[in-house]
Amino acid sequence: MVGPGFCRRPRRHGVGAALTLVFAGVLAAAVVTDTLPRVRPEEPPALSGAARPAGGTVDREALTEAAAEAIADGKSGTQAAEEFVSRSGDRWGAVYDSREYQEFEQTLGGRYTGVGLSARHAADGGVEVADARADGPAGRAGLRAGDRLRSVDGRPVHGLSVSEVVSLLRGDGVPGSPVVLGMARGGTVWTATLKRARLATETVTVRRLDDGAVLIRVTAFTRGAGDRVREAVRSAPAGVGVLLDLRGNSGGLVAEAAVAASAFLDGGLVATYDVDGEQRAVYAQGGGDTRRPVVALIDGGTMSAAELLTGALQDRGRAVTVGARTFGKGSVQMPSALPGGSVAELTVGHYRTPAGRGVDGRGITPDLTVGDGSGPRAEEQARSVLSGLRRGS
Repeated sequence: MVGPGFCRRPRRHGVGAALTLVFAGVLAAAVVTDTLPRVRPEEPPALSGAARPAGGTVDREALTEAAAEAIADGKSGTQAAEEFVSRSGDRWGAVYDSREYQEFEQTLGGRYTGVGLSARHAADGGVEVADARADGPAGRAGLRAGDRLRSVDGRPVHGLSVSEVVSLLRGDGVPGSPVVLGMARGGTVWTATLKRARLATETVTVRRLDDGAVLIRVTAFTRGAGDRVREAVRSAPAGVGVLLDLRGNSGGLVAEAAVAASAFLDGGLVATYDVDGEQRAVYAQGGGDTRRPVVALIDGGTMSAAELLTGALQDRGRAVTVGARTFGKGSVQMPSALPGGSVAELTVGHYRTPAGRGVDGRGITPDLTVGDGSGPRAEEQARSVLSGLRRGS
């Protein structure tokens, strides 16, 4: 997913643009916000005092000292922290200044600053528009799906990752700031100057299919997404199957993914995870619909919290999974406040599915593999499987 998502490769060693997944609200040690600690996957990611190299984890005390020493020497504590984390081997570590972290929090709430343009890679390595919101700056400027994006503020985008392109489109996250796009459509080349705007995201959409099944598409687990999934399932007519489309879902708040799991489970284990070696668990709420047929559509863009949900439904026999192997982001991040007001999100552990499967670096293999999972053929196969489940129920 390339709009307001979470798991993206950062602009500078894990800063700002790395709006990755969050493992929220299950520990009492919250020191930065009221939703800590967290895990992270927008689009796919990454991200002396001595760092602990084992497992790519970071010595948080040494990191704090490095930032404090830099400030005492009249230097940037944020920059010192970025350099520290980049040397640590923590692939998913990220450092935010106070403004960037505020933007991160707003994104988790379903809002972001941008141009309302979703991007994807073209077959030749270029970048093209996947979608342009009609109510966003890109849509109002006439951009549409299939247009080629040649440059952002003069920087060519050919060869860049989608996440890097999205970071350029978002810029400094200030509403009203201009961004100049070099565009192409067929043989026509032009330049469009847009102004970034504050946009709300619809991360959960629901529609009835022509065969009566309900399609629930979840693009990210922002705040409230879990309840919207649960309400969609509760509102569906009895016996109607659910096609849960998690393709391109870059993650979000794991607490929201657990609520979404509660739509299909009557309590029980969703995932286990560790924080600095201490084992924890995430459970579904009781009262979910355990009889309705469910098929989950996944692909290589299904990440982190979405993988956690997929693993729970698959391990507990609650859904047939169709598509392609998921991304493989199963690490847990936790925020730490740093001197000077910046925030570091550092890897502290990994989560596992109810059956004990590790996800990090492995992903989840679907029950039925259909190409790369992203095309209409995968949805057709998923609908066929769902139809079979309904007939057999």
